[in-house]
Amino acid sequence: MPGAAGSGGEDRRPPTAPGPAGTPLSRRPRSYETLTGYLFVGPAVALFCVMGLYTVGYGFALSFATWNGFTPDWKWVGLDNYADLLWRSPVYAPRVRHAAFNTLWVMIASPVLTVVVSFPLAVLLNRVKRFQSVLRSVYFLPYVTSGVAVFFAWQYILEPDGAVNFLLDGLGLGSLQQPQGWLGNPSTALPTMIVVTVWGQVPVAMLLYLTGLQGIDRSVLEAAELDGAGWWRTNASVVWPLVRPITAVVMLLNLRESLQGFQTFLVMTNGGPGDHTNVLGLEAYRLAFLKNLAPTLGLASALGWILFAAALVLALINLRALRSKT
Repeated sequence: MPGAAGSGGEDRRPPTAPGPAGTPLSRRPRSYETLTGYLFVGPAVALFCVMGLYTVGYGFALSFATWNGFTPDWKWVGLDNYADLLWRSPVYAPRVRHAAFNTLWVMIASPVLTVVVSFPLAVLLNRVKRFQSVLRSVYFLPYVTSGVAVFFAWQYILEPDGAVNFLLDGLGLGSLQQPQGWLGNPSTALPTMIVVTVWGQVPVAMLLYLTGLQGIDRSVLEAAELDGAGWWRTNASVVWPLVRPITAVVMLLNLRESLQGFQTFLVMTNGGPGDHTNVLGLEAYRLAFLKNLAPTLGLASALGWILFAAALVLALINLRALRSKT
């Protein structure tokens, strides 16, 4: 046959690139590729098993025991830790209930205020034609700034001789000043912490809303304008329903942060004054690390799993509500 090897013609078949061991790629066994894939994925899987699955399983088992972190053995108590936290213990149950009440206030006020502030801010920023990227970076600055540094700055601002009281005095509103400081007065400590929390959550929510606004078809807004809808009616009746999925995401993120986050409260107030800003995440931290070798690690783990279950239920409710609306 013409072109066949050994018949005097030229072999026109494309050459096969040799493999690393001299084996042609087309003849390389498939098991070699599978083994290579396992070798690449193996370290990540091992790290996940050690740092993820093992840690989660260890913490779940610890929630059924009492341990101080140093003794060689645990003492298994079953569901006693959960019962002590929820109703049985005269020491821990009242503190958990009080912390849950404070957390509930944060979970209600923080998401609502974040939406109330971030959506109008995104609408206004979307109308800006010049320096939009600069303004967007300025508004996003609170989120990327070091948390501890920002919290200490807020402490200085809210002190008795801080910037807030100074500003109120300069505006002739001295009656609104807090001589104890805004974090030292039990009646203003928790609302002030909610404001600080919202201030840190607004940048992400604003960017999410801004992304949604820029994705709206311009013809929809033009149709509303032709029908005689003003700026307020357009945003309330047209734009707001279109960004409803983003609102659900913002609410979910804020609910999760309000339920499990405690860093702001730890740095700024440590739960004070008089546990008026104590939240469930901070209470779990105290049970784990601030009990002077008392066997409360199991209680801390149990409280952590209660928070996880609550966050999971909220996520499922939010997901179901979002699906029903779409």
